Amino acid sequence: MTEFFSKKTPARSIAGLIVFAAIGLVAPFLVNALGGNYWVRVLDFALLYIMLALGLNIVVGFAGLLDLGYIAFYGVGAYMMALLGSPHLGNQFEWIGHLFPSGLHLPVWIIIPLGALLAGIFGILLGAPTLKLRGDYLAIVTLGFGEIIRIFLNNLDRPLNLTNGPKGITGVDPVTIFGFNFAKTHEFFGLKFTPVFMYYYLFIALVVVIVVITLRLQHSRIGRAWVAIREDEIAAKAMGINTRNIKLLAFALGASFGGVSGAMFGAFQGFVSPESFVLWESIYILAIVVLGGMGHVPGVILGGILLIGFQELLRASAEPVQRMLFDHVIIEAEVLRQLLFGLALVLVMLYRPSGIWPSPRKEDRPVQRRAAPVRTV
Repeated sequence: MTEFFSKKTPARSIAGLIVFAAIGLVAPFLVNALGGNYWVRVLDFALLYIMLALGLNIVVGFAGLLDLGYIAFYGVGAYMMALLGSPHLGNQFEWIGHLFPSGLHLPVWIIIPLGALLAGIFGILLGAPTLKLRGDYLAIVTLGFGEIIRIFLNNLDRPLNLTNGPKGITGVDPVTIFGFNFAKTHEFFGLKFTPVFMYYYLFIALVVVIVVITLRLQHSRIGRAWVAIREDEIAAKAMGINTRNIKLLAFALGASFGGVSGAMFGAFQGFVSPESFVLWESIYILAIVVLGGMGHVPGVILGGILLIGFQELLRASAEPVQRMLFDHVIIEAEVLRQLLFGLALVLVMLYRPSGIWPSPRKEDRPVQRRAAPVRTV
């Protein structure tokens, strides 16, 4: 397996990814035995968020560009899947209805590259005007970009009904590859695999592909250029790095992974609406990257598993535990989840500022600059 990774990839990272892969193969059976199909579905969403976090890690972890509008690319991919894989366009536009009487139902292996390409173009459109911005200013601009995309999705139901507005688009086709439908129950070796199982293994395969691409990029000349820009953009430019193109490449690649994840989300849910692409989701994905370990692929994967599992576990157990201890609910599950989530952020930033699982090599970690001591004469 090691031939898929760069020779510069640390052995610990490769070992960690192999352990993740081994656990991932048996995880749905263990989770299903303990909690049923609902928790397997939670695993599916955890993998979707891991795909998103791996894409954002390119922008934030490798290149050091703070992006608070990343969820917009997720929405672009999801709506690409919804428009090209449902009857919506055929019902709303007469000429499309004549050409495709049963609606547009393009194969998923065509929609995914189109979604990645469109999201990458949007990533370039976001990156181009923000090349000279860093820090808080970049965060504000990207936040505004994410909100603009959400507002467009929410209002493009008139005069031409492209997105169906806040009602969303239903009837999105499931993933079907060469006649194999992932939304149906299949039997292999005497074991029944329900749709949540089938999507789980599909998402695992996509995560593995994204991980391999990310690791190869990280230890390539492009990856080292991203790190150089992250640590000192002026010095990187002085060394001959084309910071403009390298930044745009980071935005485009990160956005394309978000587009792939969004397309999978649309097919998995069978329904998309603007409510799924709010600012909180961008913050949540950024938290996965920061808490897991910026710039460290295994750390980002661990962060996604812990945060998604943690919040779902709280949602399921917070109120029953309070009833058992106090005979009534003192704090609602959603409020308690946000409270503990914020507390976890504070504790990790205080005691693990590089993340739960930071990069094992010091040169791959973001530099924590401290103010120089003031000398008195």
